[in-house]
Amino acid sequence: MSDLRTLVIIPAYNEALNIEKTVNDIIQHAPQVDYVVVNDGSKDNTLEVCRKNHFHTIDGFCNLGLFGAVQTGFKLAMEQNYDVAIQFDGDGQHSATYIPALVEEIEKGNQIVIGSRFVTEKKPWTARMAGSRLIAGAIKLTTGKTIKDPTSGFRAYDKTCIKEYALDMNNPPEPDTLVYMLKKHCKVKEVQVQMSEREFGESYLNLSNTIKYMSRMLVSIFFIQPFRKR
Repeated sequence: MSDLRTLVIIPAYNEALNIEKTVNDIIQHAPQVDYVVVNDGSKDNTLEVCRKNHFHTIDGFCNLGLFGAVQTGFKLAMEQNYDVAIQFDGDGQHSATYIPALVEEIEKGNQIVIGSRFVTEKKPWTARMAGSRLIAGAIKLTTGKTIKDPTSGFRAYDKTCIKEYALDMNNPPEPDTLVYMLKKHCKVKEVQVQMSEREFGESYLNLSNTIKYMSRMLVSIFFIQPFRKR
């Protein structure tokens, strides 16, 4: 395993039924990295589960949303001089067995490494993947670069990107800002991973929220990110 100091950032909102398995997966399969659970104002007993298990936790007293939670982790990584920060969902869909592979690609000089479902496997033609295809196509049109799994929330960032995401309120770790980072000549790499289905709880991306999310992403990709000052 690499000698790069790595912090895994786990944003958690109402993940009481998933967070124990998620953190234990990291402890078991990537014991050489540090981690922090950012409790994003959960209304369930996520915080109590973390405290009971003595997990490393930052407690946010209000719900800041995904960006606010992840940015809190980026700020910690920057302040404590970590070499790599990894965004890792708290719902159990990501597997810590792939963390070394992501870190290895950072060590090779890549700046953002995406844990992708579709490097060696084909993206299915399903309604669920329609949004991913639209976003991938929009990124290709605006940057000329191919990102096969732009909606993956399993990502590793180098020290330069940690600072960028920690300090810039206009740069959430979402698919649209990949356009901004690519326009800045950031080196982005995808690594094949497998993801699991959420076992407990519900994703916030119901049909209505998915439509809103897709609309926001596409407007940002075409009309905002390419024109941001770099």
